[in-house]
This record gives sequence, C-alpha cells and structure tokens, in this order.
Amino acid sequence: MPLKNAQVQYGGQGRHLLSARLETCRDRGVRFVNFSPLAEDLIEEVEAEWVPLRPATDAAALLGIAHSLLVAGAHDEGFLTTYCHGWDRFRSYLLGEADGIPKTAAWAAAITGVDAARIVSLAEDMARHRTLITLSWSVQRNHHGEQAYWAASALAAMLGQLGLPGGGVGFGYGAVGLNGHDTAYHMLPALDREPNAVEDFIPVARISDLLLHGGEEHDYNGRRMTYPDTKFVYWAGGNPFHHHQDLNRLARAWQRPDTIVVNEPFWTATARFSDIVLPATTTLERTDIGGSGSDDFLFWMEKVIDPVGEARNDYDIFAGLAERLGDGPRFTEGRSSDEWIAHLYEEFHRANPDYPSLVELQATGHFEIPKEWFPAPPSPLASFRADPTGAPLATPSGRIELFSDAIDGFGYDDCPPHPAWLEPFEWLGNAADDELHMISNQPKTRLHSQWDHGETSLGGKVDGREQIGMTPADAEARGLTHGDLVRVFNDRGATLAAVAVRHDLMEGVVQLPTGAWWDPVEPDGLCRSGNPNVLTKDVGTSSLAQGPTAQTCLVRVERFEGEPPSVRAHDTPEFVDA
Repeated sequence: MPLKNAQVQYGGQGRHLLSARLETCRDRGVRFVNFSPLAEDLIEEVEAEWVPLRPATDAAALLGIAHSLLVAGAHDEGFLTTYCHGWDRFRSYLLGEADGIPKTAAWAAAITGVDAARIVSLAEDMARHRTLITLSWSVQRNHHGEQAYWAASALAAMLGQLGLPGGGVGFGYGAVGLNGHDTAYHMLPALDREPNAVEDFIPVARISDLLLHGGEEHDYNGRRMTYPDTKFVYWAGGNPFHHHQDLNRLARAWQRPDTIVVNEPFWTATARFSDIVLPATTTLERTDIGGSGSDDFLFWMEKVIDPVGEARNDYDIFAGLAERLGDGPRFTEGRSSDEWIAHLYEEFHRANPDYPSLVELQATGHFEIPKEWFPAPPSPLASFRADPTGAPLATPSGRIELFSDAIDGFGYDDCPPHPAWLEPFEWLGNAADDELHMISNQPKTRLHSQWDHGETSLGGKVDGREQIGMTPADAEARGLTHGDLVRVFNDRGATLAAVAVRHDLMEGVVQLPTGAWWDPVEPDGLCRSGNPNVLTKDVGTSSLAQGPTAQTCLVRVERFEGEPPSVRAHDTPEFVDA
C-alpha cells in the first residue's frame, strides 16, 4: 500500500485518504505484516513488521501458511465444505499427495527466504484473529502472477472469514487512491458507449507479438485466437514504449506496420518512433469536467492556457479527420468540444437535479457529493455467506473455486486448475552468483511515464538518469558507492543508472523505478536515461491471462567505464532531430 500510488485516481480525487485511514487502523489495534522485497510498501506510521520476501515467490509463501493451518487443524473445515468447490483437490495438493512435495513451511522457506518458524507463527496468528489478506496489483505482473491471487483467496477461505467485516481477502488497496473507498460507484456525465463493431482483440501485453506474428495463433483463457495482420496503427492515450516490455524487441516490431499515427503532447519515444505525430493538448490547454465514479467530488477543469503551437485537443483532431473522411457532421453532431461538455452535463443535471448547474459548478470549481447519496454497499460476499444457495457467486459452481473444472479443461501446463507454485522463468532461485533481481515499481516523482520531463521528475534523477536502489552489501560486493554511474544489463538490453545505497531493500534485490523515457544509443541500444523496460522479458504471465510480466527480471550491475553518453533533454532540438 505505498502512499505514492494512492495519490492518484482515474479522473482525479478530492481527498487523499490512505495515510489517515491506515493510522486509524493502527490506533484501533490492527497489526500490519508486510511481505515484500521493499520495506517502503507501507508507511512508517503503522509500524508494520517487514518480512523480506524474494520477488515472485508470493504464491509459495501463501501456500506455506495454508499448509501450516491445515496440519495444525486451524482451518475452517465447515466453511470449506459448505462454501467452496474443490477443497479436496486443493487439500491434496497442499499435502503433496500427487507430486510428493508437501507445501510445508520449510518448503516455502527454501523458496521465499522467509524463516519457516515465522510462517508457522503467522498462520497461528491469522487463525486466532480477524485477518485481511491483501495483495497489490503488481504481484500479478510476474511470471505465473495469477497464482498468488488464487492462493490468497484459498488461504482466506481456509480461515473461514470471507464475507465477514475486516476479514477475507482484497486486492489493490493503495494501488490507486480510491480502492476500498466507502462510496458506492456512481455515474458521471459521459458519452453513451456504443458496442464495438470489431470483435477481434489481443491481450493488452501482446503488442509486439501482434506486430511480429500477424496471422499466427495463440492461446488465451481457453481460446485459440489469431493475431490480425496489422498494417496501420493509430495510438491515442498511452505510451507503449513505457507500458511494454523488452523495448528493443518492441522497436523491431514497431517497424512492421506500414504506417503508425499517434496523438501525443510530448516528444516521447512513442512519438519519435512513429510516422505521423498529431500534437495533442494537455489538460491545462482545454476545459473539461473531472471526477471518478468512486469519489465524493465533481470538478470543473478550467483551461489555463491556450493550446501551444499547433496542438489540438483530441476531439478536434478526430473531428478534423472525420471531416476529411466525409463524415464530419455525423461525428460532431454540430457541436464543438465545449458545447459537448455543456450538452452532456445539462443532460446529466436534468436526470440528477440535486447536483449543481453547470454555471454553479464553474463558479465553485468543485462539488462535494454527500456521503448519504451513495453509501458503500455491504460486502459482496456477505449475502453469499448468509445464503450460499440463494445468493450464489458468479462462478461456474456458484461457490468459491479452489479447483476450477473450466481451467482443468483447458489443459494448460502453465496454469494448473488450483492455486499452485510454479517456478518463474527468472528469479533468485535460478540466478547466477552475480545476478540481482530487479524490481521496477512506480516512482515517487511521477505517474508511470507521465511528465518525466517535468521539474519534479528531473529532481529525483542524477545527471538526468534514474537512480537504482541497492543494499550496502550488494553495492560493496561490486565495488560501488552511492552516486556511481552503473550499467544495468542482461541479454535483452542495457541501461544506465546512478547507484542509491539503501537499507530498505532485501539483499539480492535492486529497485529501478519505471517510467524514464526510453533514450537509446545506436547501434547497441543502451538506454541513457534508466528505463528498466529494456531489461524485462516480453512473455505473458501464462496462457490463461497473458498479462504483462513487468517490473521483474534478473540483471547484472557493473560500474560504467569511460565517457557516458549524454542524456538528451526532452525539449531540445537535438532530441527532436534524433
């Protein structure tokens, strides 16, 4: 639950809540245990116990706790037989009846680096107290990352606390600002959403595969699908050269389409690698209405400056294209972007007259939605717990699935039909002596890659390069000190970074934040700026999900010798000409 992530929310948020609510939990006697390679995942004020965990081993830790519950007889057998499907199969896996490997605390300790006695004692504590198990979204972005979420749900079921206040399992608290907020989701002014006439799709992390392997088949969630042969790409909203992995591979894939067009305010790598760049405005150059369907506030977003240069807002870009295609009137319906905002809000206000008028919202700047309008609903599992037959879950069995007959039918080697430990392709368990496990989490100085050229982001760098966190022992073993320029590399690529010696990392782990704009040196592709995505492997989590295996891989770190290539400023002619 890192505080930096909780400062942002889709559409904005009126108040930052996480820190105060965590402190309230502490004051009411809640005890926090943080299993992570990074101590900073919880604020210091909650006095959390930090249990250093090898990256990508969360599922093994959870299974070790589950086995400890089982052999101690501390699990809730009645809950498991009444509310769950497949408990017998998952129980057999925990005991190692099929593979001969009981998932004991000692077994988990050998994988995770967590002391076996601590795993056993934590299982005992969890059984004695109301316990919430929570995983960040980022855990999924490991090879076989979905297994940790399934294991967490299974462990919560074994405790028998699902559907009880303060107990059970939850995901993504603190990933963004309003997860877990006590306001029910509500609608805000918006365009109607028409059905998509295009049925083809790809998993979001398979962009390079799409471009490199058009016409080829792939597995996804029980389906056999075909990558379309892609000739033309139009990209608006987002930065694939931040989002995607193995950027040198993506750069090769990016050459395959005939034409690529992007809407982009800044000279990012995505803009530089595209054929046509349509300069788009930032939120400071246009008016709008802001808000999140989970927040208590609605905002009027006043334009601060006129569009810079030839920049247009996205609506005007699309309207101009529609006009060239002979369909302008049907697209715009005769309205400018400001007129659409007024039209949509007036329709919303007629249906919701308790909200302020548009004139009133513009005058006050924001409107705080009363809590009583959208009180938080009860736990979605509360009704299921009260009546599992009359209020079944939206699963094939209607119950909590500890074994999935559907996934079993897929026959995937990389996703068994129950929560399991599967060895990742890269982790400290198969690392060479000089390899470290890199974590590339969200930075404190920006959101993803947004505003990397801004003053706050640049203020967190050394000579324009990201800092890579290392423990004193790992730095000393490589003859490095704080501030040294290093080359971080593996067989996929290399990047430059400045050493930041830290004491809040697990030994064997380095931390290089995500989002530095990719700035490769030709011909070898060395990134000058410290982008970790040149190092991460472009492979799906499994055939089930095909999510991105971001933020995690093995690397080597060495002192950079010689004259380093200069980092090009994001707004200089040299950067543009390149």
